Amino acid sequence: MDVIKALEQRKSTRAFLDKAVTEEQINTMLNAARYAPSGVNTQPWSVAVVTGESKISLQTKIEAAFRSGDKGKRDYQYYPTEWAEPYKSRRKECGLLMYSTLGIKREDKERQLDQWAANYRAFDAPVMLLFFMDSGMQSGSYMDCGMFIQSTMLSAMDLGLRTCPLASLADYQHIVKLELDFGHDKILLCGMAVGYEDTEALVNSYRTSREEVSSFTGYFR
Repeated sequence: MDVIKALEQRKSTRAFLDKAVTEEQINTMLNAARYAPSGVNTQPWSVAVVTGESKISLQTKIEAAFRSGDKGKRDYQYYPTEWAEPYKSRRKECGLLMYSTLGIKREDKERQLDQWAANYRAFDAPVMLLFFMDSGMQSGSYMDCGMFIQSTMLSAMDLGLRTCPLASLADYQHIVKLELDFGHDKILLCGMAVGYEDTEALVNSYRTSREEVSSFTGYFR
């Protein structure tokens, strides 16, 4: 697939077909993504591929914690403690667009809860990826891992697969590390749902807006 076309068509997919993704496909994705750049070639990323019974067990424990009121605690702070413009409005628009597409009203807290809980099941995709980095690394490695994660998503596009990056899974890093016995000395950055898109699912029909290049770019000649 053309890279520019893949970048334009990539979206967060939130409903997947009940169709298996092979280990070979996952390895192909990660084999391509490993060529992502990193500062002095540190390659600070690690990946856990969770499928089958392991996925069911993990997501069941995480969703149960979420529904019990346990908000979890990430290894790092993702969002600001206080939202300022224009980010506050963009965040609000993103949530309202999804809920309006699904016909979930502001006062329907139960449906909102159910929709958010789907994050912790990786939207029932057949594959959940979990991305880690060594805890001894510093801020630059977050950028490195971000490029690796984006490369993974673009590689998936080339294979006809679709993805959804899931920062929400990092909320329950303590459950993930205990359940998988993996990454105890690492930072859980995020998860990712991987599978074949259900193109008939309403939740996959909307797209978030993007700013024009002129709004965030300055040329100095």
